[in-house]
Amino acid sequence: MKKMLKRMITGLIILSVLACMLGGCATVSVNVHNGSDTTAPDADNTELIVFAAASMTETLEEIKTVYEQKNPNVSVTFNFDSSGTLKTQIEEGAECDMFISAAPKQMNQLDITADKEANPDELDYIDPDTRIDLLENKVVLAVPEGNPANVTTFAVMAGDLLEQKILLAMGNEDVPVGQYTQKILKFYDLDEAKLVGEGLITYGSNVKEVTTQVSEGAADCGVIYSTDAYSAHLKAVDTATEDMCGRVLYPAAVLKGSAHPDEAKAFLEFLQGKESREIFEKVGFTCLK
Repeated sequence: MKKMLKRMITGLIILSVLACMLGGCATVSVNVHNGSDTTAPDADNTELIVFAAASMTETLEEIKTVYEQKNPNVSVTFNFDSSGTLKTQIEEGAECDMFISAAPKQMNQLDITADKEANPDELDYIDPDTRIDLLENKVVLAVPEGNPANVTTFAVMAGDLLEQKILLAMGNEDVPVGQYTQKILKFYDLDEAKLVGEGLITYGSNVKEVTTQVSEGAADCGVIYSTDAYSAHLKAVDTATEDMCGRVLYPAAVLKGSAHPDEAKAFLEFLQGKESREIFEKVGFTCLK
């Protein structure tokens, strides 16, 4: 009798399952892992694309590691180059969420709120409400190991160039560090074109290229940022004053065309926080926010 009853119950269960399958019963999710729902999909990963001045390479890569550990659903991808090159790439439609320039000039050229002289083409790429002056750097005169040409100050550099005794490495005219160097040359009444004609100047397309020329001894000295001298273990024999080349400010802003504006704003806020400040200041940046 018990065996017959058991068979009847089993048959009823099988019939119920078949009826449910044929009748389109709703699927019931049964979780055997401590009652928790493991069927929920993982949150989408966001790729944040940041265009940043080449002089920020080491610091931002270090900050990225910290940020991604705290925000596992966000991956930060950097495009490091001269600010002029990055500005051109943005104009040409490159995908970008945030821009950090090594000078206000390139940022102004993309900011519709800048005056007509600073933005003659009235370009409108950045969100001016997010724009900040993030950092300040210093322009320095760096020399190769051992300083074989004995270049000790900017004044000595100027005198040696007049006497055609040294080779100076500097950035191109569309590179912020090159523009700062041009101001220093004018401060000492030096004619850049004449120096080039005499073979006394060699150029780099960004500050890292100038730094490499000095590190390798391909030039007797070079004008770079103090942070790049620190990262490359180069000796900075002199620091340019504000009268010589102005302040070296690094503005940052989220782009209007950002695919992830909220994440970009969050990362910009993190760049102003305590952990980022410690990394920036370790190499010689001054944090302004």
